[in-house]
Amino acid sequence: MGRWGDGEMGRWGDGERMNVYKSGIRPILFSALKADPEWLHQQSLRLLAWLDSNSESSPSRWIQAQLQQSFCLSDPRLEQNLWGLKFPNPLGLAAGFDKDGVAADIWGKLGFGFAELGTVTFHPQLGNPRPRLFRLEADKAALNRMGFNNQGAVAMAQRFKLKAARDKILLSPLQPSIPIGINLGKSKVTPLAEAATDYLGSFRLLKDWGDYFVVNVSSPNTPGLRTLQDAKQLSLILEALQQENQGTKPILVKIAPDLEWDAISDVLNLAQTYQLAGIIATNTTISRDSLKTQRLKATGKAVSEEAGGISGAPLRQRSTEVIRFIHQQTQGKLPIIGVGGIFTAEDAWEKITAGASLIQVYTGWIYEGPSMARQVLEGLLQKLEEEGLSSIDQAVGFQKKVISNK
Repeated sequence: MGRWGDGEMGRWGDGERMNVYKSGIRPILFSALKADPEWLHQQSLRLLAWLDSNSESSPSRWIQAQLQQSFCLSDPRLEQNLWGLKFPNPLGLAAGFDKDGVAADIWGKLGFGFAELGTVTFHPQLGNPRPRLFRLEADKAALNRMGFNNQGAVAMAQRFKLKAARDKILLSPLQPSIPIGINLGKSKVTPLAEAATDYLGSFRLLKDWGDYFVVNVSSPNTPGLRTLQDAKQLSLILEALQQENQGTKPILVKIAPDLEWDAISDVLNLAQTYQLAGIIATNTTISRDSLKTQRLKATGKAVSEEAGGISGAPLRQRSTEVIRFIHQQTQGKLPIIGVGGIFTAEDAWEKITAGASLIQVYTGWIYEGPSMARQVLEGLLQKLEEEGLSSIDQAVGFQKKVISNK
């Protein structure tokens, strides 16, 4: 894996860049333009996809170098090693932003230590009717009911093959500098009884291209999907995947924050039975408790009447509680990727010390801006120094260790 640059910020410091985004750019994007959040997402991804597909051109190389200089931070204390993979830092991009893997080679240039593509389904699908993505600014949150809109596993596999062919003929091939995960979901047209076959089909197409894989049975936006978290249903999926996998790739399960503790324990038992590599905790929540936003301007309806999952700050506490529970129940032996409500280094540290070996962001990155990754990483280094720790791995579950020694 490639190493990042020295990360010097040039004329502006990181805080100044963050302030420009939050005080100038974000208000224009969020309020003044009154643009649909999904449209803004698509425009951002289109630019990143152009950089990815034109990596050999001088303009793209120059822009990527500037991104790397501004947003990346390299420090051996932040490195994590899991499943035979080296993560330059513990902060990753969560699934949902780059559903089709169109910018897979760019995320490392934006400061991320890994990126999770998808959710991708075996059959291409348009997703749910629009509008389907909403900002809840008063809550620093988002509500989405996208419905796994993606071009399908065949298209993603073909994209990876074309990239591999392109890199092969370049004089200076541009390989991804970070591990790439692929998040698998069930196609909406596939009956629940045939879910295992659906997940297996996607895995077979993509197993050569992902560094790790995630079984997503926790999105609230595909009818009946969350019922697949039931031990009996989930075991059928894991059995099919692991028979095909034969221990070649790390396979994780992404769970909902709304599960009861007994249901989470059932998933942990399955993780042991089927030798899962880890758990991602958590997906979006269907809870509407304590939201400041009562009504969506885009629809005129009460948030409580709107379908979809909530991400961002309202999820922070519950996702951390789930992480801590999993870490305690497994005695820290099952790696956890923590996601939900991370906006600052404090939030990231809370997840890691609760037991997360890696963490992911999406909504926080949208609210805080592209400098967020670097700011979080700088904050984590400061935390390590304050606690007298020499690596981020030593901080995993550190909160529990401190409590137990009192």
